[in-house]
Amino acid sequence: MPIKINLLAETLAAEDMRRRDPVKRCAFGGAFFVVLALVWYSAKLAESMVANEKLTQVQSQIQQHTNDYSLVEANQKKISDAEGKLAALQKLSDARFLQGDLLNALQQVAIVPGVQLTHLRVDQAYLYTEGTPPQNSGGRTIIGHPPTVVEKIVVSIDARDSSANPGDEVNNFKQAVVSQPYFKTMLDTTNGVTLVNLSAPQTDADGKPYVLFSMDCRYPDQYR
Repeated sequence: MPIKINLLAETLAAEDMRRRDPVKRCAFGGAFFVVLALVWYSAKLAESMVANEKLTQVQSQIQQHTNDYSLVEANQKKISDAEGKLAALQKLSDARFLQGDLLNALQQVAIVPGVQLTHLRVDQAYLYTEGTPPQNSGGRTIIGHPPTVVEKIVVSIDARDSSANPGDEVNNFKQAVVSQPYFKTMLDTTNGVTLVNLSAPQTDADGKPYVLFSMDCRYPDQYR
């Protein structure tokens, strides 16, 4: 019976041992886990990039809404300021001094016998006072005050009394002014009409005696 001798047996055994080497298996396993980790990292990196893109979009939308909100606030402030100015103008228009009403009232008091109006002057003065901002003092808040404008109106009337006894009709004319409905309503309740000047008796070119007198009609102060 022939004997078979495998001359490559040792080589084949060594190759089999090499294939079954645990170090090589560990190396393959390590490489597998490295690849797996790279795949996981790539997936997470892609998710992070997508999330960052969404975050950028959201931040852009928030910024846009913030700008829109600021614009709306600015427009509302402009509208509020305009409405405040319009209300102030309307108030000023409603309370303005009307020359026509004054002249109409003077026509009704100029019927005192012997008294003739010679001159009329209207003085309108506006006194401006600066406002004060709110302040903190000793832990307390001191409330400020807005600026104010005080309107002062004085109507000066110069007249001539040529009655039978010059000077006698001065008080009657003053009383006619005080009792006239317009002046009674509009003038200051305290010293609304005051006699500021009364001349000595004089004589005109025709030899007729007369006196000159002046009165001030004060309107109450108006705060604008």
